[in-house]
Amino acid sequence: MATDSRLQPEALLAPMTASPAGTAHAPSARPSLAGLGQAFVSCQKWSHDRTGGIAMPFDATRSYPLASVRRMPQYLRVLRQMKAAGRSVVSCTHIADALQLGAVQVRKDLAMTGIVGKPKVGYATNELIDSIENFLGWKNTHDAFLVGVGSLGRALMGYPGLEESGLRIVAGFDVDPAKIGAQVHGREVFHLDRMYDLCQRMHVLIGILTVPAAAAQDAANMMVFAGIKAIWNYTPAPLEVPPSVVVEDVRLTASLAVLTSRLRQSLSIAE
Repeated sequence: MATDSRLQPEALLAPMTASPAGTAHAPSARPSLAGLGQAFVSCQKWSHDRTGGIAMPFDATRSYPLASVRRMPQYLRVLRQMKAAGRSVVSCTHIADALQLGAVQVRKDLAMTGIVGKPKVGYATNELIDSIENFLGWKNTHDAFLVGVGSLGRALMGYPGLEESGLRIVAGFDVDPAKIGAQVHGREVFHLDRMYDLCQRMHVLIGILTVPAAAAQDAANMMVFAGIKAIWNYTPAPLEVPPSVVVEDVRLTASLAVLTSRLRQSLSIAE
């Protein structure tokens, strides 16, 4: 879609109906915090820290392999476990063994963060954790708006793991009069027509989309018009957005299909 400076927010608040399927970006197959990491890495050149400055990644001009970025949260989880166990130094082999990966692959991934390990020693655990968090943009908390305060939206607003990973949902938006003004896990729910004003005032750059599929494109249009630069899309609908807007799809049904297919295969082998 092309943005038009003549548009007003009210023009995007017509009844939400299905829009033609877009092909502006490729869907992701992993519905996890890995997607959040990729969105952060992709949009950091716009991201403001708490002081109003610009939070830049290690190299904002580079494009990083998606598969490598999606492994970073796994590395963090293992490293935090090792730190809790009292391990002050770790090697690529330790991490690879814990995740059943190749040590060479782990070393290549970690090199993207800019950290350099000591030969035959490895990395200081705390320094490696900091390096990965900086790479992902998780050292600075990113504020986000959530559109669609249904069951999934409410669950995400109450999930502490997001804020632990650097994402703070500061408000919810909906068009249901029964939800407007409600408090969900300490965050207020506003009517969608307030998004433009609040986004401009608060400089929020990340939007989480949890509306029904038929309403997804219209809601995404409103996000883009308001100034959102990265959309975490939990709907099954493909979105048409400008090239400057990052979209990360969370395909729950695709992941479920993989799970049930593997279960069927496992049961067949067992027989």
